[in-house]
Amino acid sequence: MQILDGKALAQKIEKNVASEVVKLKENRGRTPGLAVILVGQDPASAAYVNMKKKACDRVGFYSVTHEMPEDISQEAIENTIKMMNQNPNIDGILVQLPLPPQIDTTKILELVDPAKDVDGFHPYNVGRLVTNLDGFVPCTPLGVMELLAEYNIDVKGKNCCVVGASNIVGKPMASLLLNADATVEICHIFTDDLKKHTLQADIILVGVGVINLIKEDMVKEDAIIIDIGINRAENGKLVGDVDFENVASKCSYITPVPGGVGPMTIAMLLSNTLKAAKQSADKEEA
Repeated sequence: MQILDGKALAQKIEKNVASEVVKLKENRGRTPGLAVILVGQDPASAAYVNMKKKACDRVGFYSVTHEMPEDISQEAIENTIKMMNQNPNIDGILVQLPLPPQIDTTKILELVDPAKDVDGFHPYNVGRLVTNLDGFVPCTPLGVMELLAEYNIDVKGKNCCVVGASNIVGKPMASLLLNADATVEICHIFTDDLKKHTLQADIILVGVGVINLIKEDMVKEDAIIIDIGINRAENGKLVGDVDFENVASKCSYITPVPGGVGPMTIAMLLSNTLKAAKQSADKEEA
């Protein structure tokens, strides 16, 4: 069994991004800029935004966080996004989800300029992903593909079981695997007999937020396990959706939680923002 070390790979990607930022500044006088909208006081969201801010600082990005109260109006958020769409110093716009119930999340995400949609949530970028065209891909599934590539794990022809069908992880994950010629099955909350599906899988990718959902008897020998879940156990420890202790011994590869997919998500955000900055510089010079 080998651990897929997302932390080490994320650090490697960060170094590459940082050196690209230096080149971009020197050759084209441009500093990549990332703007984040954070609504309310959700501790998990605030912690995640803080991690993104620190990562931006490490690689030399300009970053700004728009903190907004829980009772903010739809119009106020929309006006902020319109302003950022027009701001030439901002290459990436990120709306931290979830938004409060009074906000129409779909409308907000659709308002972000697709060229600045570094989270890959705009329908334009979703469409390009599904049709295997270049665009911005959601950071978590993109990070999973980078992690697999780093360990020379080729998904072509492999049976892949994606557990979870969210727009942020499950669906784009399935699209990326399909684009890489894997055989893909998506399971979700209404799937009958999850074990029947996971036992057939060469690669199981799970991200639903249920502690120990994937157990030892649900995994075949030498399967590859990608645990995208992140949960806080009763003892305060961070754990994934896989019963790591009992499942690990059966696997050929497995991601730990923390230190697996999590760091890759932020690394891909940096990578996407750098890509947006380069594309923006190309347009200006054209």
